Amino acid sequence: MSVNDIPLSLNAEQLISQIPGVVFQFFRHHNGHMSIPFMEGAGVTSAPIDRDQLAEDANTALEQLTGADYPKLMSAIERSAQGMLPLATRFRLAPPGHKAKWIGVSATPEPMPNGVRWHGIMMDISDQVSEEQRLRKLCDTDPLTSLPNRRKLMVQLTHLASLSSRHGTPLSIMMLDIDHFKHINDRWGHLQGDDVLKRLATLAQSLLRSEDMIARLGGEEFMALLPLTPVKQCHQLADRLRHQIAEHDFGIGVGKVTLSIGVAEYRCGEPIASLIERADQALYSAKDVGRDCVCLLS
Repeated sequence: MSVNDIPLSLNAEQLISQIPGVVFQFFRHHNGHMSIPFMEGAGVTSAPIDRDQLAEDANTALEQLTGADYPKLMSAIERSAQGMLPLATRFRLAPPGHKAKWIGVSATPEPMPNGVRWHGIMMDISDQVSEEQRLRKLCDTDPLTSLPNRRKLMVQLTHLASLSSRHGTPLSIMMLDIDHFKHINDRWGHLQGDDVLKRLATLAQSLLRSEDMIARLGGEEFMALLPLTPVKQCHQLADRLRHQIAEHDFGIGVGKVTLSIGVAEYRCGEPIASLIERADQALYSAKDVGRDCVCLLS
């Protein structure tokens, strides 16, 4: 194809119809009334859009956004309007009978005598969000057991400790270690050892409460977080977990897999490292007194 054979440039209307998104104008009156007087493009949803209705009133449509998306969008609009800053946000759009999609918004504000007008673009970013979620899960998940990993656990522990300090509520942790795990690997092989870790992770999750989190720290060591739980109750839960593990057949015979567990309760305002160290010391005590038991250090 020669240069002369290349088609002439598309005009503005043809170009807008080809882009994978929607070019729009959004207006918010000083009294809070919102409208979308202009909206053109290839669309961001397969559901029909009443553009005439949006040109008159966008408040009703926006209020149908699910969960935290509506207040989040309204906050982003308010920040943009107050500082005349670019609007950049995302929200889920779930028309009745259609699959929810993530919509990304980027727009520039313009002050008007009776409000603020934005010029921008909306695009379907569902694939991008899905990939972000996949990568985040990889970052937070132990690949062998599918439990949360150390990173995810520390984020949650820091959050729970903050809540405990703020509200004066109890928080306890368990440090768990499989007894003689090297012997399991040496006798039955590393593949069987990996299978034990996976089965134990699944069983432990099923035995703990829905609000608890158990994570793999590495090797044969795990930690469980128990919010709103004093150490006495944590000790009871740990002993029940220890007993159920010892009674379970992990493919190498009943009683061949046992746990030593150390428990500790968070002290208001103490460093996270101190809490973990106390649980670790309790775990070593459980090992020292013969394993397959739960220890608490006062």
